[in-house]
Amino acid sequence: MTPSEADLQLLNDARAWAAQDPDPRTAATLTELVKLTEAGTPAARQDLEDSFRGTLQFGTAGLRAALGPGPNRMNRVVVRRAAAGFANFLVRTVAEAAPGARPRAVVGYDARYNSDIFATETAAVFTAAGIETFLMPAPLPTPVLAYAVRALECDGGVMVTASHNPPQDNGYKVYLGRHAVEESGRGAQIVAPYDALIAIEISKVGDLASIPLARDGWTVLDDGIVQYYGAATAGLADRRLFPARDLKIVLTPLHGVGGATAVSVLRAAGFTDVTLVSEQAEPDPDFPTVSFPNPEEPGALDLALGEAMQADADIVLANDPDADRAAVAAKDPDTGAWRMLRGDEVGALLGAHVVARLAASRADATGADAAGAEAGGGVFANSVVSSRLLSRIAAAAGYAHEETLTGFKWISRVPGLVYGYEEALGYCVAPDLVRDKDGLSAAVLIAELAAAAKAEGKTIFDTLDELYLVHGLHASDQLSIRVGDLGLLDAMMNRLRVNPPESFGGSAVESFVDLAEGSEQLPPTDGLLYVTRDLSRVIIRPSGTEPKLKCYLEVIQSVGSAAELPEARLAARAALDHVLTDVREALGL
Repeated sequence: MTPSEADLQLLNDARAWAAQDPDPRTAATLTELVKLTEAGTPAARQDLEDSFRGTLQFGTAGLRAALGPGPNRMNRVVVRRAAAGFANFLVRTVAEAAPGARPRAVVGYDARYNSDIFATETAAVFTAAGIETFLMPAPLPTPVLAYAVRALECDGGVMVTASHNPPQDNGYKVYLGRHAVEESGRGAQIVAPYDALIAIEISKVGDLASIPLARDGWTVLDDGIVQYYGAATAGLADRRLFPARDLKIVLTPLHGVGGATAVSVLRAAGFTDVTLVSEQAEPDPDFPTVSFPNPEEPGALDLALGEAMQADADIVLANDPDADRAAVAAKDPDTGAWRMLRGDEVGALLGAHVVARLAASRADATGADAAGAEAGGGVFANSVVSSRLLSRIAAAAGYAHEETLTGFKWISRVPGLVYGYEEALGYCVAPDLVRDKDGLSAAVLIAELAAAAKAEGKTIFDTLDELYLVHGLHASDQLSIRVGDLGLLDAMMNRLRVNPPESFGGSAVESFVDLAEGSEQLPPTDGLLYVTRDLSRVIIRPSGTEPKLKCYLEVIQSVGSAAELPEARLAARAALDHVLTDVREALGL
């Protein structure tokens, strides 16, 4: 069969890419795909077409995609172009903001395939562009890079990681600092309009040969940067206010780069009884023991839970592969079974613990009774899809609270932030150190609150119940609908806008907000928010990183006494199931 004009163009584009590809492996892969496509192999044709279906778009999440050849994949050509565009943005922005200052940037990387290569070539591009550049000494957690952006007074930062994505992926997170962004964004990931401005610079980059690469000239940092981060993070634990350290911890980094740093930080904070899950302790880009390297995924914590049961541990801590998220599991006293806590549960526990730390610190400093100490300044924050419980905890303690769009690039920018979280296992407990989610500093405070509870003869579930007795039992659930065609996401959202649901769970919708319209509190984002008469809440939005429609549900049950908690839990679960049924019906599922 004679090749079509489109096929000929595709083959020519692939040959041209292979000819200029600096990576012999991706060049060879491309050459083989061309041969198989010419031989009429449909799978090769599909793979080739997808690799050249447009250019990988740079956004607020930077870049993230499968490794492979072509402009729609993560590879050395795409990374060099991204680095060159970001370098041009930094040079221009710093020149405008601080004439005469030399731009400064730091580059970090995880242990995924090609991460070290992408990081080193980024450093070479930055250096050739006149940027004073620092390169991390080894594969390290994302929070260490975020810390370094501020600690080294850098204008920009790059972390080469795909976080908890599948093994075949890699990515490119971008941070701004010093002269390149306003104070609230220094050390945080980019938001609009910076993503568009950087994307414009990337689009202006010429062919690969036009991008200069320095042979040397950047500074490879020594282990001091990790030690400084570790000391500061371990120092968050307050032995004076919360002296208990009797806690048996099982820890897993899920084959990521957080294991050594997490153990070191926890032990320096006084939590010495830490057992690493041996099968998952060392970085491994294949993530061989999990089907998906995300602690939220079913089965991801099976080895850790097995180790915890065998060791009779008090708590399981898990980090995702780049260690910016933290998961917690413990034995539920109601059932006797180990279970992972939801992100909202951990978010509330940490929020209440931060309040307690602030109150104890103020009382200690003033000699006043802790209960009578007046709340100081500071803001608690969480994403709009996270539980409303934190807002009640903050209000009861006299603190302000803000809701933000999903993503720590928004949470970390809240002025006066003292604590922020999002339900997807992201927690910022020390915004002065790391203006991003940080699974390692969160682990320190989780251990601290768990040890404090144990010292009082309680579990973290008991601590949660105490919050529910004061603020109401907040129960949440999610429904994620993965689609093969992104157009289906628009269709489902349009269906809801045209035929808005009148009730959920038998309770009439009293408040409806189309988040796409924006408000004084939130910039526009594609999402729909419903609150019913009984305060049940439903939020439906397309995922920003995956082909999914995500539905976030929350119900609140008043609880008068501890004796009522078991019945309240059953009622909350039944209410959530009823709401789930109505959400599915509204979406036409």
